[in-house]
Amino acid sequence: MEKLQFLILVCLLCRFGSGRAQGLFENAVVAVPETGGKNRIELNGFARGSVYGGSEAFDYSSVFGEFCLQGKWSGGKAFLFSDIRIRGGLNFGEQYTSFQLKEAYAGYSNEKLDIYLGNQIVIWGRTDGFNPTNNITPNDYFFLSADPDDQKMPNFMLRTRYRFSDKIDIDLIGIPFYIPSVYRYDLFDMGSGVVFTSATMPEKSFKNSSLAARINLELPAVGFAVSWFRGFDPFLGFDVKQIDWQSDYLGITNSSTPYMKNTIGADFSLPAGKWITRGEMAYNHTRDYDTSMYIPAPNISYVAGIERSIGGVTTILQYVGQVVTDFETLQEPVLTDPVNPLAQIQYAADMVHYESALFNRRIFNQQEKTNHALSLSLSKSFAYDTWNVELTGYYNMTSEEYMIRPKISWKATDALSLSAGGYYMNGPEKSVFNYSGPVLNGAFLELKASF
Repeated sequence: MEKLQFLILVCLLCRFGSGRAQGLFENAVVAVPETGGKNRIELNGFARGSVYGGSEAFDYSSVFGEFCLQGKWSGGKAFLFSDIRIRGGLNFGEQYTSFQLKEAYAGYSNEKLDIYLGNQIVIWGRTDGFNPTNNITPNDYFFLSADPDDQKMPNFMLRTRYRFSDKIDIDLIGIPFYIPSVYRYDLFDMGSGVVFTSATMPEKSFKNSSLAARINLELPAVGFAVSWFRGFDPFLGFDVKQIDWQSDYLGITNSSTPYMKNTIGADFSLPAGKWITRGEMAYNHTRDYDTSMYIPAPNISYVAGIERSIGGVTTILQYVGQVVTDFETLQEPVLTDPVNPLAQIQYAADMVHYESALFNRRIFNQQEKTNHALSLSLSKSFAYDTWNVELTGYYNMTSEEYMIRPKISWKATDALSLSAGGYYMNGPEKSVFNYSGPVLNGAFLELKASF
């Protein structure tokens, strides 16, 4: 009932702000006459229906209808922004209705200083899709739709940006409590007796807060930035919490567990004629990785990419790599006394921890000292941008995992669009893509009306 009342209130606000429904759908901007027109309100949003299914595990992986209302207000040097979502449908076999505050923050801005406080989505880095310096934004990897950006989740944060000049600025961020990415290990078929319980969350305290800073330079010939992050990584592995020997079979209880790290990074963008070269690199420093399986070893992650339009096709080719600076090979346990029951029990426990640690390394692409992958993105518009075709591919040369994602979009009118496509990933036995594919593979169809 509360959600219904909220939706009615939203509709009334939309009509009141526009003065007439047609005016709202035409430009979604309303100027408030008070204080000489300095106050300004902008309202826009969309409604959409989305179907995603056809995987090995689920006929309907994700089916939902969604209403979104985005509002902006500015008055003098103060402003606010909100992005509200109301969604209902079916997600991996579970029916749901949800209210999501995607973003909601207030701010202050003048010629030199911007201050934002509230729920925000902040993306750092200049490369496409793979951003080693972006440690701020968590992702819901199991929210399936036609737009991968839908997976980005907000953090509550205080963000301050100071402009030394029109070419140099510094960005400072403080995040008081941790929000992890969503990765549904519980949906994977990892064998009987293996279960995943709720995530192990860090205590909400000052010492567990996250801090980040970025100095950005936008020069005529090159864009360049250096950054630092200290906090819990949004992307996390898992830890073995319990091994049950009492039942008829071996029971293993796991829990997603975050880890603390320090990151120093840099990124750049260099246009040269028809080519654009981009790069990004980060050194991630961690501790206790030798005793905790859910903590990756210190590493250097980097991306190098080139972009050019070839025959009207926007082409982005990237090399994605990682070097583990303190790599040690995992030693597989050995059963030293096969006739000793206690030795058998110890061997079974050791194998559980070995296989779990090995899978964590696969999650972090640290099964070997170096990891090498390629990504390719192609896109082209037709018929005066009425049609758009995209194709994204990824291949990890180290793990032999691969992914392909085609998509076609049709803009029927200025307000109505239709998107269709598919997603397929796979890899060798016991690889991350091998477990993920049966759950996430499938085709999607989305109809979206915007105002």
